[in-house]
Amino acid sequence: MTIGDHLDALYRLPAYTFPGPDAPTGGLPEAEAFAWRVTSDVYDADEEWTQAFARFCATVDTTRVRALIVGAWQEAYESDPTAAVEALVAARERFPALRALFVGDMVMEECEISWINQTDLTPLLVAYPDLEEFGIRGGSGLRFPALRHDSLRRLTIESGGLPAEVVRGIGASDLPALEHLDLWLGTPDYGGDSEAADLEPILSGARLPRLRHLALRNSEMQDAVAAAVASAPVVARLEVLDLSMGVLTDEGGAALLAGQPLTHLKKLDLHHHYLSEALTDRIRRTVETEGVEVDLDRDDADEDQDDDGTVWRYVAVGE
Repeated sequence: MTIGDHLDALYRLPAYTFPGPDAPTGGLPEAEAFAWRVTSDVYDADEEWTQAFARFCATVDTTRVRALIVGAWQEAYESDPTAAVEALVAARERFPALRALFVGDMVMEECEISWINQTDLTPLLVAYPDLEEFGIRGGSGLRFPALRHDSLRRLTIESGGLPAEVVRGIGASDLPALEHLDLWLGTPDYGGDSEAADLEPILSGARLPRLRHLALRNSEMQDAVAAAVASAPVVARLEVLDLSMGVLTDEGGAALLAGQPLTHLKKLDLHHHYLSEALTDRIRRTVETEGVEVDLDRDDADEDQDDDGTVWRYVAVGE
């Protein structure tokens, strides 16, 4: 599976793409009514992202903008969004109402998720202390040094491979308001070099006192993640646990069932898995019968087998 659709909403606001340089800008919607997507082109861009952003700032009442989506920037497969980050930081006084920001909203035709070059995006969190939602697509070159942010409630990082340095940086950050954490850990083939031990600060919950929704998904090491989650202190206060989109086999499923009870959850999401029918039945009998919503859809989690008997299993989103 690849990313085939742009974000259709952010911060509970429908997404709206700011018109290109040759399109009329009359009759634009109210600034606070939409999540504004500012975008350029990855290939043969007629306008750089920073130029599109400058037009946006000159056209829209940015003091009323609540959600902003950074779309494609030129040559995203080679260039990181440093210029876009600098422009956003410089414009911080113009966005007093901004509460949600997403960087890297590109689909496969623009740039495959593993090709998107990122950079250190934490200056955006520093510049916008009132942000409540922050999202990132792409893990290549991404950095996330530890920081404190008192307002952030939702953090999402979508990747085909999330660097261990990023996982450790998030774990070392103080995020007292964070309620929803969604990390796509990915595979080593695309830079996902973290280990289950790197998740320990997150799983302890010490710096995440309000966390209620934890997603550690799209991982090649999903069995090890499940085993670590099984005894993690943070699980007791979760409402949603999401271990979907990865290579979860009976080993991880059995470890999860052998751990602490999960019957307090509102939802357990394990879709795109490699569990046997017997194990899925055990999960349903143990968890679903207690009123927990359980997603055990296999989706496109098909196995390949070589002539020598080697079995290949894949995460939902890699390249």
